[in-house]
Amino acid sequence: MHSMTRRDFVRLGAGAVAAGAAVKATLLEPAAMAAQTAAGGATGRKIRFVSIGTGIRGCDLLRAARLVPTGVCVGAADLYETRHKAGQEAWGGEFPTTRDYRTLLDRKDVDAVLVATMDHQHRQVVLDAVAAGKDVYCEKPMSHTVADGFAMMQAVQANKRIFQCGSQRVSSILYAKAKEIYASGRLGEVHSIDAKMNRNSPGGAWIYPVPADASPRTIDWEAFLRDAPQRPFDPVRFFRWRCFADYGEGLGGDLFVHLISGIHAITGINTVASRAYSSGGIYHFKDGRDFPDFLETVYDYSVNGGVQVHMHCNLNNDDGGEGIAFYGSMGTMVLTGRTVTFIPQDGTPHFEAYGWGGMTAAQRKQGMEEWQAAHPLAPPTLTPDTVESYTLPQGYNDTADHIANFFRAIETREHVVEDEVFGNNAAIGCHLANYSYFHRTVATWDAAAQTIKG
Repeated sequence: MHSMTRRDFVRLGAGAVAAGAAVKATLLEPAAMAAQTAAGGATGRKIRFVSIGTGIRGCDLLRAARLVPTGVCVGAADLYETRHKAGQEAWGGEFPTTRDYRTLLDRKDVDAVLVATMDHQHRQVVLDAVAAGKDVYCEKPMSHTVADGFAMMQAVQANKRIFQCGSQRVSSILYAKAKEIYASGRLGEVHSIDAKMNRNSPGGAWIYPVPADASPRTIDWEAFLRDAPQRPFDPVRFFRWRCFADYGEGLGGDLFVHLISGIHAITGINTVASRAYSSGGIYHFKDGRDFPDFLETVYDYSVNGGVQVHMHCNLNNDDGGEGIAFYGSMGTMVLTGRTVTFIPQDGTPHFEAYGWGGMTAAQRKQGMEEWQAAHPLAPPTLTPDTVESYTLPQGYNDTADHIANFFRAIETREHVVEDEVFGNNAAIGCHLANYSYFHRTVATWDAAAQTIKG
């Protein structure tokens, strides 16, 4: 049950558990959200949805949606014909497929849309979907540009639709436990957060396979480009689109967004950092990509007395993998991919002898006596049973819980956990990081003008 080792603590910068302290390990219970909908919700209604995009993430969503009994997939669209079959296999059954997603939006029997397209297509697909009266689950990052995000947000609200952004960790029972610990105040004042997500493989760097049948006959290249710069057919750009600024946001949109969303969900910050500064480069994957394979960003948040977030993603070494560490005046909380651990700081008052080192013996004696009179002895705050570790059960699927949250909101019209405002704020954090990297300057967020300034 205990998967957080001392080495994990050191690698995440949290330090070792204090000498003599034991870890109280708890296996988290699976979320009941999907189970609550097993009977089809209060009305017995099935949510009929379509998937726009049946590539890697689209198929992931379909496999996760199979675990949520209230949903039924009634169609899918993808610009690459072979993916039509891949989507049906991921769902485990046949449904109508098409290259043109707009034909799916014309159907009156469709309640909702899962959007798993390339990032640069999110805006138009979402605008079309909400205009057609559909509720929308849109993969992260919500937007390809700052302007796209605000256009999507306004359209969702104007059409009074349910919108869920797809950073699934915010629905995870692990993040719910971290949020509970943070909200309890046991961390004290938190002004420093470290976050990272590392990989070390070609696949982790988006070098996805290019199928042998990829051609202008099997791929609608013009529809893929949409409003991106015109280029001759290039299957590498189609299948490895995350590498290129015309279609994606690189490490910011693929990985930073998970970390930003997690931090916002746990702390309740849910705003945009006031400024960001990035550094990095293309050090290993020199394959013509636009985005760096190492990106490091420092964010300043003008909330809670000031919070600084240090974030980095490395595609050349996966040591430590995924992790977020919250450093508070009374404790440290560390999340890995499967575990959240709370380590209290020793808050026992101590006589600060070092500061008296330049004083006479008489002065030190007097100072200690005065300090002891003002600070009666108290038991240490760090005891063997106060270090807590919580671990996910094997097989847990946070994407299923995130989709279940979305389906339930469609029925109840209640708020989702990651709405259009939340998704937009997280995406702007990605855009800040990329703006700073490419412009080699501090990126400042101008909330009044809804723009990034250098």
